[in-house]
Amino acid sequence: MAQKETLSSLTQGNFARELSIADGKMPPNAVDFERLVIGTFLIDKKGLDHSIDLLTPEVFYDPRHQVIFSTILKLYEGNQPVDIMTVIQEMKKTDKLSSAGGDHYIIELTMGVSSSAHIEYHVRVILEKYILRSLINVSANVIDTSYKESTDVFELLDKAEQSFFEITNGTIKKGFDTANTLVKEAIDIIKSLKDKEGISGVPSGFRDVDKETGGWQNSDLIIVAARPAMGKTAFILSMARNIAVEYKIPMALFSLEMASVQLITRMIASETKISSEKLRKGTLDDEEWQRLFSNVSELENAPLYIDETPSLSIFDFRAKCRRLVMQHGVRLIMVDYLQLMTAGGGGKGSGNREQEISMISRSLKAIAKELNVPVIALSQLSRSVETRPGKRPQLSDLRESGAIEQDADIVSFIFRPEYYKITVWDNDEEGAETSTENQAELIIAKHRNGATADVRLSFLKHFAKFGNIEDATNGMGYSNPMGEPSGFEKIKTTIQPGAAFDLPDTSKLSGSSMNDLDDEEDFPF
Repeated sequence: MAQKETLSSLTQGNFARELSIADGKMPPNAVDFERLVIGTFLIDKKGLDHSIDLLTPEVFYDPRHQVIFSTILKLYEGNQPVDIMTVIQEMKKTDKLSSAGGDHYIIELTMGVSSSAHIEYHVRVILEKYILRSLINVSANVIDTSYKESTDVFELLDKAEQSFFEITNGTIKKGFDTANTLVKEAIDIIKSLKDKEGISGVPSGFRDVDKETGGWQNSDLIIVAARPAMGKTAFILSMARNIAVEYKIPMALFSLEMASVQLITRMIASETKISSEKLRKGTLDDEEWQRLFSNVSELENAPLYIDETPSLSIFDFRAKCRRLVMQHGVRLIMVDYLQLMTAGGGGKGSGNREQEISMISRSLKAIAKELNVPVIALSQLSRSVETRPGKRPQLSDLRESGAIEQDADIVSFIFRPEYYKITVWDNDEEGAETSTENQAELIIAKHRNGATADVRLSFLKHFAKFGNIEDATNGMGYSNPMGEPSGFEKIKTTIQPGAAFDLPDTSKLSGSSMNDLDDEEDFPF
């Protein structure tokens, strides 16, 4: 339904057909194949059962065929027999026989049909011509609308992008599956979940987090919020490394605050355990140079796509995400961070800031559903956390809009008590006093499809790296994830080989926009 509404809003009736005829061109069509398909449906129930769900009345170019197919579809959905006589009788009842060419034309359609042997091929040709006409319709309306002074260019871009995406993904439908095929597929899925220890979504690489969430699920909006210096960017970089390097899952990271090279430098520091300060200055000893070149190759070839557009509008974000999903098979999208996005085009605000954040939050959830991928967005927390004795964040601390909590499927907080000079955990079992050194907690405060939980992680602050909790005591980096899933093709990363070693030009980098609001993070890089 959404596809038809979007296409109809851009086609304006028969605009494209009139334009094409005026230019001396006929719109793409396959009327002969339409006759064969309609004729087959009227005489062969097997062909009807096999292909009727692949078509809608709109895909037929000849208006008479649209009327006849609509009647066939009505009878079929009503579990009534479909043949020449029932179709003619039904059209007589609804006064549509004359608009369908009369009973002589309907009988004529069956004359050249012998069987349904090649019905799928005939249907595919009809659908291909319909796609071409749809592309002409959308393009013609974009041209027409572009000449109007009142046109909102960003709204037009968004509608056009959405229309093209829907044509690509919503036109060709698959046919029926047999019970035999479905049972085998279901068993394969169940087996794969067993092998992955219950991970049904995109794994984070953090064992205890994945145990609680089952992996990040498609169409979910996941909010990761924290105060400055808690390590929000470090958390998603650690997770991005797990997903792209260990699991080889294509993913995109939109960094609205930090430059791409800065992010990669932090990831290299985390991967090689060489301080970012040394990487910026190039003051590495021979052993560190060797470690750098030997440990960074996997990161270079990871299917990771980074966009550093500042003040990114939700319209541009949606368009870029569609292209990443279609062209590169991206399966997870991250945003750092939500409050730096804008609702309108060109970086302009749109009225009340709380309303703008609400609109951005709703749009992120809509994009996750439209593209059927998890979207993880970082968010700020208000200063009220600092006035609380235990400094533990809660849902009411989400900054600027309660809509974030409402729209999100998962809301989680990063909490590092060590930063607040809190030396032992306040939520241990009675009698236990666990040190908070090199530890953090991911507080899952809202989980629409599961339980809430407090998950402890390690945090190696000298490398700004999160890992499994045992890493806090053994000094290890990333632990090996639970097996590398199959089925993902390695896609060339946007990071060109060797580019990671270029030193960032700090003269062109602006200070953190978060510094205008809060203290700068205490990372050494």
